[in-house]
This record gives sequence, C-alpha cells and structure tokens, in this order.
Amino acid sequence: MSLEEDTYMATNDLNPLYRTLVGFDRIANLMDQAARLDAAPGYPPFNVEQIGDDQFRIELAVAGFGQDDLTIEYKQNSLTVTGQRRQSEAQRNFLHRGIAERSFERRFGLADHVRVAGAKLENGLLTIDLVRELPEVLKPRKIEIGASAPKAKAKVVDASVANDETEAA
Repeated sequence: MSLEEDTYMATNDLNPLYRTLVGFDRIANLMDQAARLDAAPGYPPFNVEQIGDDQFRIELAVAGFGQDDLTIEYKQNSLTVTGQRRQSEAQRNFLHRGIAERSFERRFGLADHVRVAGAKLENGLLTIDLVRELPEVLKPRKIEIGASAPKAKAKVVDASVANDETEAA
C-alpha cells in the first residue's frame, strides 16, 4: 500500500460514498459519529452488556464521582454521560494520584426505539439500563391464511351524471 493510499484510509474520506447515497442522511451521520467515537479517549472505561433479547446495560467506571457530579442525557438516539468533578474546598497533597477524577463526556449511539429504563451509581460504577420497545406496528405478527373476502361489486358513477342528479333534486 502506498503512502498516499494509507493516508486516504487513515482520514476515512467518505465523500464519494455520500454523493451516491441519496436520502440516507441518517446513515451518513451515523458513520461520521462512529468515526468521531473511534478517536475519542478511553476515559472512563465502560462495558456494554446485553442482558436479554431487548435489554441492555452500560456500566461506566466513575471512581471519585458522586451522584451530583454526573449527568445523563438522552437526545435523538444519542445517550451522553458527562462527569464534572466539583473542586473540593480543601487542598489535597497527593504523594501518588492514580484515580483520575477528570471531567469527561462519553457518547453512545442508541438504536431506534431504545429508551433508558433507569440508572444507578454504586461502588464507583454508573449503571444505565436500556430497553428496546418496538411499537405494535413494527412487531412481527402472524398472518392467517384463509379464503379471501368476496369483492364487493363496485358501482361506477359518472361524475357529470351525479352532479346533474343532485342539481335536479
């Protein structure tokens, strides 16, 4: 692979793809979002777990953050978890600082019809439970095979004749 091809692949230039996808703006936005997420730092570490057919759980390791320091926001299929550590009044003198406690923002793209069912903070782990709730229209359903209903005989009325009859009456 040449240096030019390697640079092209590293920048993920998807403009040719966007020119050929008409009406697929959501897919293009998701691809852009995924490219940005790959470049995001790995703090705080997290797990994503499927705990049922339509149930998921996100766990973030947020050691040192309290409930008041964390914000969870859901907007347009995007879940954003923000941690803003409040400065303590007492100045602390660390000999070693291994717990980061730095501010962060972590974004997760959620599929359609996935909603946040709840969140809890326990022992330095922020747990966010998610549930997929498909509307009745989108759920699979069984179609019974049977005789089709008899077709009613359609009565064709000429619009000009109908208008003349209503005017005469």
